[in-house]
Amino acid sequence: MRHSIGPQLQVMPGQQRSGLATIRSLLPYLWPKGDMGAHVRVGIAALFLVCAKLAVVLVPVVYSRAVDALAPAGQGAVVAVPLALILGYGLLRVASSGFGEMRDAVFAAVQQRTVRRVALQTFQHMHRLSLRFHLDRQTGGLSRSIERGTTGIENVLRLAVFNIIPTLLEVAMVTAILWNMFDWRFAMVTLLAVTLYLSFTLLFTNWRVRIRRTMNETDSEAQSRAVDSLLNYETVKYFGNEAHEARRFDESWARYERAAVKSQVTLNMLNLGQAAIIALGLAVVMLMAAQGVQAGTMTVGKFVLVNTYLMQLYQPLNMLGFVYREIKQGLTDMEQMFRLLSVHQEVADKPGAPALAVPATGPAGEVVFEDVRFGYQAERGILKGVSFRVPAGGSLAIVGPTGAGKSTINRLLFRFYDVTGGRILIDGQDIRAISQDSLRAAIGVVPQDTVLFNDTIRYNIAYGRPGATQEQIEHAARLAQVHDFVLRLPEGYDTRVGERGLKLSGGEKQRVAIARTILKDPRILVLDEATSALDTRTEQEIQSALRAVARHRTSITIAHRLSTVVEADQIIVLDHGLVVERGTHAALLAQGGVYARMWAMQAEQQEEAAAA
Repeated sequence: MRHSIGPQLQVMPGQQRSGLATIRSLLPYLWPKGDMGAHVRVGIAALFLVCAKLAVVLVPVVYSRAVDALAPAGQGAVVAVPLALILGYGLLRVASSGFGEMRDAVFAAVQQRTVRRVALQTFQHMHRLSLRFHLDRQTGGLSRSIERGTTGIENVLRLAVFNIIPTLLEVAMVTAILWNMFDWRFAMVTLLAVTLYLSFTLLFTNWRVRIRRTMNETDSEAQSRAVDSLLNYETVKYFGNEAHEARRFDESWARYERAAVKSQVTLNMLNLGQAAIIALGLAVVMLMAAQGVQAGTMTVGKFVLVNTYLMQLYQPLNMLGFVYREIKQGLTDMEQMFRLLSVHQEVADKPGAPALAVPATGPAGEVVFEDVRFGYQAERGILKGVSFRVPAGGSLAIVGPTGAGKSTINRLLFRFYDVTGGRILIDGQDIRAISQDSLRAAIGVVPQDTVLFNDTIRYNIAYGRPGATQEQIEHAARLAQVHDFVLRLPEGYDTRVGERGLKLSGGEKQRVAIARTILKDPRILVLDEATSALDTRTEQEIQSALRAVARHRTSITIAHRLSTVVEADQIIVLDHGLVVERGTHAALLAQGGVYARMWAMQAEQQEEAAAA
């Protein structure tokens, strides 16, 4: 039975969440709908928790009775060894430890499954967010936020279930036993000491949270700067700015250092205050018990019982301060991840959006732009009413100066953004009315800046169709004219390409990207200035591979070099977001307009380059 990942965590961006609200958000993950296995595990863990604490609070009772049994009634009296009480004491100690360990073992599966669900939801949400978000993000800080958030969830679940709830349960049981066995004064002093301890811890820790938040912000800043600098290693070297990068990195860590020192000093102050409260409570209760023994109203065993209970409470209470601090820090660490989960999905499918349908008759892949308008910012339009039609199996080339809106057409076709006016149709279907998965499955792209994963050549080609066989991968590589090159490598298809594919040349990366797109087998092919960064010889070799890929497919070529588009069925010229010319290569040259001037200028530049 398949289960959903979990409910959506809601929080407004930039809004502070209370710890209680965050815990409420986590509860549905502990009790997911339809997952009976998780329900049973939580129930069993809760039963073991109660059994463990019952055994813990009964240990001092049995111990005190053994002390009374061993205490001589008078001088010369023979004392029998209370064998049953001693055995019972030992069994209760084993039971308290055993039930605790079984609780931890049973709950471990629930804890890890919860962390996995939230981590997966965050990862999926990041991929659902628009290109606009990912262009603005800082990769290092984002990854640290997710890492800290998932670790924080794990800590909160572990510490809350294994420490806070058992400790509070034990405090309630001990208070009730002291009230029943002695009188209300012992219960009240114990409860007052615990309340004072908790109040002091909560107030002091809440103040320290602001310091932790500062540490997180400076940590993210330092990591973002480090990742950004290392990703641009060559640029740093080109300009000799190693010292500048080191200075920026050290500035961030200096701020982190100051916050970390302040955090440690305030922690020492907190520990001192907690120790003073516990010591005061112990002294008062022990004084009351000693007076009772002296007055003959209490036995030595009951004096030992009170002392044992308080000492037994001291350890979890002392840990409770640490646990609460860790939970508050965990909740603070989770804040940024919750903000990521609350980021609005700018481009979303309509409820029940169908898949892109294949026409019942005729070829598939017709692309139509009808009066398309779009701007990345409301006050700055990029496309101002672009219209064109590419019949199924036909080819269109889009040319124009830098900033004319050529690559924006590619992004809109993939629906990285939604148009602000007009509409885009594929096989007569508005792309806003169909699912994004089916839309992108129908389109293949070979971009200008090919980015490969830091994995093998086989993996990068197979990325076009995960699960493809080796024969299918090699067939695509042959069509892309990269198979022979791969075979010459010592490790062949198992050769790793490095970060962003930097171990391969520009032409080799482009061929791998072409093979990846061939393997995807899309009905629409987009070539977004796929050869503009290559030398003329490599460009000519790759153009032949691209022509083979585009055969029998609808193709849209976005080009800077006009020599690559002369065979297109139709060419449109964009300028300032408008189609200023359209026609075949020959017709546009005959018009003597913008395209003809661009052609003449590039021809002149090529002649000058050849002469040089």
